[in-house]
Amino acid sequence: MSEESAVLHFSIDGIATITLNRPEVHNAFNEELIERLGDMFEDVGKQDGVRAVVVAAAGKSYCAGADLNWMKRAAGFTEEDNREDSLALGRMLKNLHAIPKPTIALIQGPAYGGGLGLVAACDIAIGVTAAKFCLSEVKLGLLPAVISPYVVEAIGIRACRRYFLTAEVFDAEEAYRLGLLHVLVDDVHKLAEARDVILAQIGGNAPGAMADTKDLIYTVAGRPIAQEVINETAHRIAARRKTDEAREGIEAFLEKRKPSWKLS
Repeated sequence: MSEESAVLHFSIDGIATITLNRPEVHNAFNEELIERLGDMFEDVGKQDGVRAVVVAAAGKSYCAGADLNWMKRAAGFTEEDNREDSLALGRMLKNLHAIPKPTIALIQGPAYGGGLGLVAACDIAIGVTAAKFCLSEVKLGLLPAVISPYVVEAIGIRACRRYFLTAEVFDAEEAYRLGLLHVLVDDVHKLAEARDVILAQIGGNAPGAMADTKDLIYTVAGRPIAQEVINETAHRIAARRKTDEAREGIEAFLEKRKPSWKLS
């Protein structure tokens, strides 16, 4: 594997796999990795040929959060320096969250701090039962600020009030119960199999419809079911029914054939 902090691989069926590649420091974030991931997420999000994005990690840990050497340097930063540093992390997570294609986190080991934020920013998370999770910022006199929108969205306010404040380690079973993980496997070698099951489901769906569906979720989430929302959702489905994808999908269903976008 390359010595780069993160590597990108494209499969022939349009799956982009981004692998955190700093196993010697448990894939902890530093400036280079954050910038590289931010650029990768932005790039794959714009590529028409990409059908789904997998975010994986090399070594025993998924991501340990902040790199210790990075934290040491940050101790000498001005407030403005720290703001710019945090904005880079914010850009990276926002670029992942905003990818208009399904995103899948493959968690083969511990995910702490910012690493847990990375999991929360993905649409779907598959993890091994041995994985551990922790939001440890308050132990260091810090707070999980930049990752908080994604973690609150993933596990809810009530769970965050516990795990943000206690900084306790919780296991994969609890992560599954909270909704942070969607699929549990008992062995790291079964991650690929679970990933492929999800990818097979995704491969049967219309790419444009999935992109519009992700946008729909972000649009209606947290809003009261008022006439404004009803009108907007009616407009969206009316517009979608007129697309080439919708025509192809309905015709394929009626003709009992595979739609043109279906993989394999």
